[in-house]
Amino acid sequence: MIDLHTHTLLSDGELLPSELARRADEIGYKVIAFTDHIDFSNIDDVVSALIRVCEKINMNFRIKTIPGVEITHVNPIDIPIISKIARNLGAKIIVVHGETIVEPVAKGTNKKALESDIDILAHPGILSEDEAKIAAEKKIYIEISARKGHSLSNGHIVRLWYEYGFPLILNTDTHSPENLITDDFAKKIIISSGVKVEDVNKVVHNSYILAKSKLDIGFEI
Repeated sequence: MIDLHTHTLLSDGELLPSELARRADEIGYKVIAFTDHIDFSNIDDVVSALIRVCEKINMNFRIKTIPGVEITHVNPIDIPIISKIARNLGAKIIVVHGETIVEPVAKGTNKKALESDIDILAHPGILSEDEAKIAAEKKIYIEISARKGHSLSNGHIVRLWYEYGFPLILNTDTHSPENLITDDFAKKIIISSGVKVEDVNKVVHNSYILAKSKLDIGFEI
């Protein structure tokens, strides 16, 4: 399992990064990204802390970790600014908290995120066709989610994926240890989202491609 959207005690997760990594390793994870929620109030502290802990984990654990952020409920006009700050601080994976149908995310977040320097648009809700086209052109990963609530729009996202061909990725949006999943369960979620059985490995491989591009060290799958 490669999971590029999770949360620790540095935002609203339940576990320290090291414990989350250890629990993920125990159920077969190869790579996990810590993408704690940030806005302008905490970005410096979160990114610096995650860079430090990821270096230690990658030296001593079997699992590999990636420091990242999830830009969350930031005014859309500020997303290009804060994504640039995150990148300059050293965040390797930049996720934007998309317009999920179960939270009051500001309208325009999806589009402004896709116009910015980001890696993943998470749980984007009712993604528009124009937004799907931008994601395809810029090769920004669009997330289907294993998380309750956010997953309600997975079928819509998969339909647009088949039409427009943007990179599709599955993440858990883990906040507690119970949210971590196995490879087998991940494949069940992908199929349940409307992906044809013969295309499941394409989605799984996308996680590998993105993780490999962000890691300075090798890993095996």
